[in-house]
Amino acid sequence: MSEAYFIGIDIGTQGARVVMLDETGRQLGAKEEVFPLTEDSREEQSPELWWECCCRLIPALVKEVKDQAPMEKIKAVAVTSTSGTIIPLDQDFNPLHNAIMYSDPRSAQQASFCKAIAEKNVQEGYTAFNASSGLPKMRWFLETCPEKTEQLYKFIHASDFITGRLSGQYDITDYTNAMKSGYDLHKDQWPGYIAEQIGIRREWLQEVKPSGEPIGVIRKELAKQFGLPETLIVTTGMTDGCASQVASGAVSPGQWNTTIGTTLVIKGVTKQSVNDPSGAIYNHRHPAGYWMPGGASNTGADWVSKLFGGQDLQNLGKEAALRLPAASLAWPLLQKGERFPFVSPQAVGFWPEGDEVEKFTACMEGVAFIERFAYERIALLSGEKIEKVFSAGGGSNSDTWLLIRSSVLKVPVCKMKNVSGAAGAAILAASRSYYDGLQSAAAAMVTPELTVQPSPELVNAYDQKYKLFIEELQARKILN
Repeated sequence: MSEAYFIGIDIGTQGARVVMLDETGRQLGAKEEVFPLTEDSREEQSPELWWECCCRLIPALVKEVKDQAPMEKIKAVAVTSTSGTIIPLDQDFNPLHNAIMYSDPRSAQQASFCKAIAEKNVQEGYTAFNASSGLPKMRWFLETCPEKTEQLYKFIHASDFITGRLSGQYDITDYTNAMKSGYDLHKDQWPGYIAEQIGIRREWLQEVKPSGEPIGVIRKELAKQFGLPETLIVTTGMTDGCASQVASGAVSPGQWNTTIGTTLVIKGVTKQSVNDPSGAIYNHRHPAGYWMPGGASNTGADWVSKLFGGQDLQNLGKEAALRLPAASLAWPLLQKGERFPFVSPQAVGFWPEGDEVEKFTACMEGVAFIERFAYERIALLSGEKIEKVFSAGGGSNSDTWLLIRSSVLKVPVCKMKNVSGAAGAAILAASRSYYDGLQSAAAAMVTPELTVQPSPELVNAYDQKYKLFIEELQARKILN
């Protein structure tokens, strides 16, 4: 029988998921629930509805695993949720307003204001505020609801609300959530310009600690209600993107995670922060003091369903494996504009027409080339070598695509078993309550399902084709 068990909670835009892992990363059970979405739910959601959902899912999970996991061995819980979502609380820790979601565009004007001030005041750190950032949402609330200012106790983040409901502790957040609220990760403090020039009082801002830091235990009445031990440790949380990175195992310097879902997201670990003048790459802070740079591209796997909907993807993948490399060039960017690994607002994608296998193959290669460009830029800016890429998302389900990517990148690509945000939260919960840190927890709890090595025959061919791809982007005025 296992020695310890950990609960991870993920509050997403469209639903909540709760999982339990043991100290080896084995998943004992999972429960999830979909939120009732409305036209307004991308702008605002009720945090109380999130909590009510947790009050159903957690005891259901505990009941499901009770024969496998003795209650006294359930050690800790951590929460992950969306980055940039803000909740203003009153003195009784109740929301003064619905959660202002990261996807709410109404704070665009405030974002421009915050960005201009930050760029004048910040020498090293995050200044790329936009409508999805937390700090502009705080100012938007103050401007939109001035009558509630005197009732305001704290601005908190989405994961902090559930952490607070579990532990009673609302005054603490973590590095990853605080970054887009303007926290200076280099000096480990809230910079003066936030209060002096943006108008967010210091007393409205939380204390900031590393992710996974124990901050208390579960409230006694909840322990009884949920069937959990009163000794259950509650830790600081983490943003959803960083939690997925943790679940992938990419938590030590030189390790990187690429998640290919609708978009392509790259996150990794470096000893030094990556300073990108273009703003395409930003840096989270690792609990051990390292840096977690990364970015999100508009190029991903959305082209698969849009361009090949209804087709036999498995068969296309097998046929593509016989055609490597494709004769054509492609960049399957479906929307106008790219944001990472380079910023190009006017960028438009391209791909060949006609032969479906050729198009499918070329599009897979095009995403791999964008991934390589990203890693080359990161290596150039950081001076650190990319040793291995951990892979997640729907794009990792194609063995052919994994082979293409490994050969283009010239490093092993590892497909991981359990890369959900909730699993990342469970690993985070274990990192300081049972292990001596996040790296030890990930080493014990994350297992690769498949590791693909570069093909010597394809490496040289893709080197040549990658050069042609970059020349094509330059010819189209997408790259300078």
